[in-house]
Amino acid sequence: MSSSTFDTTKTPLQDLLKDIHSGKMQLPDFQRGWVWDDDRIRSLLASIAVSFPIGAVMLLETGGNGFKFKPRLVEGVPETVTKEPEILILDGQQRFTSLYQALMMQSPVETLTLQKKKIQRFYYFDMQKMVNGEIDEEEAILSIPAERQVRSDFGRKIDLDISTPELEYKNHLFPVNRVFDSLDWRTGYQDYWEYDPAKMKLYNNFELQVIKRFEQYHIPIIKLFNSTPKEAVCLVFEKVNTGGVPLTVFELLTATYAADNFQLRDDWREREKRLKDGYKVLSSIQSDDFLQAISLLVTQARRQQAIESGVTADKVPGISCKRRDILQLTVEDYNQWADKVEQGFSQAARFLHSQYIFRSTDLPYRTQLVPLATAFVTLGKEAEKVGAQKQIARWYWCGVLGELYGGAVESRFARDLPDLVDFVRSGEQEPKTVQDANFDANRLLSLRTRNSAAYKGIHALLMRSGCRDFRTGETITSLTFFDSNIDIHHIFPQDWCIKSGIAPERYNSIINKTAISASTNRIIGGNAPSIYLAKIDEKDAKLTRTELSRILETHGIDPKYLFSDQFDEFFSRRAGALVSLIENATGKPVAQEGADFLSVEDKGIYADDSPEWGDEG
Repeated sequence: MSSSTFDTTKTPLQDLLKDIHSGKMQLPDFQRGWVWDDDRIRSLLASIAVSFPIGAVMLLETGGNGFKFKPRLVEGVPETVTKEPEILILDGQQRFTSLYQALMMQSPVETLTLQKKKIQRFYYFDMQKMVNGEIDEEEAILSIPAERQVRSDFGRKIDLDISTPELEYKNHLFPVNRVFDSLDWRTGYQDYWEYDPAKMKLYNNFELQVIKRFEQYHIPIIKLFNSTPKEAVCLVFEKVNTGGVPLTVFELLTATYAADNFQLRDDWREREKRLKDGYKVLSSIQSDDFLQAISLLVTQARRQQAIESGVTADKVPGISCKRRDILQLTVEDYNQWADKVEQGFSQAARFLHSQYIFRSTDLPYRTQLVPLATAFVTLGKEAEKVGAQKQIARWYWCGVLGELYGGAVESRFARDLPDLVDFVRSGEQEPKTVQDANFDANRLLSLRTRNSAAYKGIHALLMRSGCRDFRTGETITSLTFFDSNIDIHHIFPQDWCIKSGIAPERYNSIINKTAISASTNRIIGGNAPSIYLAKIDEKDAKLTRTELSRILETHGIDPKYLFSDQFDEFFSRRAGALVSLIENATGKPVAQEGADFLSVEDKGIYADDSPEWGDEG
């Protein structure tokens, strides 16, 4: 027996389409429909008509290794076909579906315009143009509406009518779906033209130059044997590109689980709805996040079992959530952990609320939810203790402000889970994410939009520290956050800064922004701080300048510089306050080399031994 897992050959197109029609060859059920548009179908037909290659396809023999994918018929195959497939199409779905519908079906092809509008079409060869070598899909291969008429003037005028075979003969338009069954059409064409020699020559040339090319056309086939390991088959699924849209690991598992009569897509849809309906901060969660979390917990459990059974250290399996690990998850693995993981994400959402992150647009890293949720699952009730919450918070903010979750993060996840759990339980060895985290004060100048995780993080830390709205004096809670439409806004307004010649990289940085309500921001407008602060005084007669000053201090703002419109002094002092805020959150010093806008004295305003922001004690 050959050790190879695949074979290569060439197979007649007609034979492959017959196998599709009989149900011998089917698709793995990934719940992804046929997506090729009208122009691409005509281009495909034109390529075959001139014997150009259309690329190899990849197939898989069924029935191997005790695993299977739930199959489905190629779109257009009669639903009465109940044959179990012998071959699955791994790569080539769009080409096969397009060719099957255009060449084998007697009903119109369901396709799309370039604008993605659904249409129904029959395809025709213009025999005269085809034999003249004008194989241009725009002219020689016609796309005709389902009623087989081409109309203009808003449907009032018929420009072309081929709704009967006689009209097809008259216009020398050969239906593409008769290319493998042309004898009757040829007879009808000959009878219609009463065996006119010129017309017979036209048909003979068309038959030789076009029909024979379709009949003799071969497609290169790469066939995977049914002895191919499941991991290799899944890897192929992962790498091939179906219709320009790569298959996700979730779609691959959906297909394998469906063979065990478990509808992963339906199960996830219900869990996703519960999580997103319950927590706005989870509204961007994805199915792959959920599967990564399950994989971390499954591999962690296997590792622990191996250690307890005395397996030597070099053979103990690792914790992992890479795609190959997710593809190995069984239905039993999923069912064992899915409820716990769903609860873990709910706990992660509640933790984020405690850190003043309430909606997904303000979430620094969606990816960091994965190790956070799995840590909550592993720790159970231990995570509810105050000390545990502090340790988790420190790890979390080191990840955010160290900007450590922006690239390939699967390896970090695998370290995070055991590191964070041990850190919470022992309080000794710092997680690698804490060790790796670094923040440079100069970074404050380049934090200007929500594209930066650290920008979102500082926004949340300001609210967590107890900052109060300029006008109402209210501290921000999850309720007031949404009721008052809290967001990040400029402290020195942009219009004022432009008129005053302040550089954009300064006035647009996080140093000149803070969390305030929409109504307060409307009062601020484009006015100088001294003017809008006076307006706030006027709108709330009970708010004295001293009280307003104390509110400003909760934002790390030195009031005297805001009241006197001194931007540079304000900027320096506020930068120092943010540095202190970051150091308190991460438990690590902020690098300040080259930060000319920041002095040691400025940083001292909110030193570690000073009260927390918002503490008026």
